[in-house]
Amino acid sequence: MVATVQDTRTVEVCFSPKLFPDIVTTGEFVVVLTDVLRASTTIVTAVGNGVGSIIPVATHDEARRLKAEGCLVASEKDGVQVDFADFGNSAFSFTREAIGGRTLVYCTTNGTKALHVAGSGRSVAVGAFINISAVTRWLLRQRKDVVVLCSGWKDKFCLEDALFAGALATRLLATGEFRTECDSAHAAMDLWSLAEDDPLAYVEKAAQRHRLRRLGLDDVLPYSFEHDLADVVPVFDGRAIRGA
Repeated sequence: MVATVQDTRTVEVCFSPKLFPDIVTTGEFVVVLTDVLRASTTIVTAVGNGVGSIIPVATHDEARRLKAEGCLVASEKDGVQVDFADFGNSAFSFTREAIGGRTLVYCTTNGTKALHVAGSGRSVAVGAFINISAVTRWLLRQRKDVVVLCSGWKDKFCLEDALFAGALATRLLATGEFRTECDSAHAAMDLWSLAEDDPLAYVEKAAQRHRLRRLGLDDVLPYSFEHDLADVVPVFDGRAIRGA
């Protein structure tokens, strides 16, 4: 049976945390936060590898304080691991041996700040290409409107997060259970239609791709654009991230 307009849920894309207070979706909705390069990819990897929980903090001062209290800390600034942290922000660091069953304090330039912007009073799912099918199935079960929030770069638009938003919106609309009247969603889907055949080649023009290359941190790029390497959906409840 085909869903009627009244039965379908909406999809909205927000290209920056700075714009989140101005979203048009009202009522009950769920947020999917994405920061493809690299926070959401790293979080999905850590949850897939059995981390006990992840506590995202918005500032390095808070991360440093929790480190002094004995917490395991992953933290970076502008892509580079900070001096007091146990880990930076590469998904490859978060092996089961390193973080399995542990609580991890996590602070990044963009992703963790965006989590706190979105997480006021609602649950936030973390989405990346490596768990895109799991996120799609999870959203279908929620039966709520969806806002895809792109972490961006220091509150600015970034290409790789828009590509993920477009890929996810395309999948949701294809189910027949969702619709969109959001120009940002249509723009993201158009970008994804251009990139879909070879996203790695397309993302060569992305600023973050070049930042990571200059820092020698771009080994994670092919992994970040693979689909369905993890069958988990990390969810932030306002305090900690755990698998749904």
